[in-house]
Amino acid sequence: MSLHNPPVLSAEQQSFMSGYLDSLALVERLHRLLLDVIKDEFERLNVLEINAVQALLLFNIGDNEVTAGELKSRGYYQGSNVSYNLKKLVEMGYMHHQRCEIDRRSVRVRLTEKGRNIRDVVGTLFAGHAEGLQNKGVLGTDGIDQINGSLRRVERYWTDQIRYIY
Repeated sequence: MSLHNPPVLSAEQQSFMSGYLDSLALVERLHRLLLDVIKDEFERLNVLEINAVQALLLFNIGDNEVTAGELKSRGYYQGSNVSYNLKKLVEMGYMHHQRCEIDRRSVRVRLTEKGRNIRDVVGTLFAGHAEGLQNKGVLGTDGIDQINGSLRRVERYWTDQIRYIY
């Protein structure tokens, strides 16, 4: 496909393309909104030293002991972003870190009690959201299963594009 000569799309293809672009914009907005919701919750609790990305990182690590590389390979975070935030979380006492015995370049991290408290706040927030979505009829089990299935298929497609096109 050339930038100078875009393909001629049928009406059906144009409609799909429009829907696809709407979906991309919605995913971006939802991610930013999720970070805002987390930020607002921490402001309400007067927890101001940690940002929403860091809180989400603690939630995603949970009870695991991981390396920055493992978090990147799971697809959660970009390289410099995760390294910076892990360093800050260690400095603030939310995480323990320890050099791997086998590969001294690699550092394993796990949550401290302070980090587990933040993880629990985010978990409680998400549990409240899940309950509210169901109770208010916004989304049920079938709907969430359909959304997750569709998003996983898009994720697989994009992953294949990266692996096989380049």
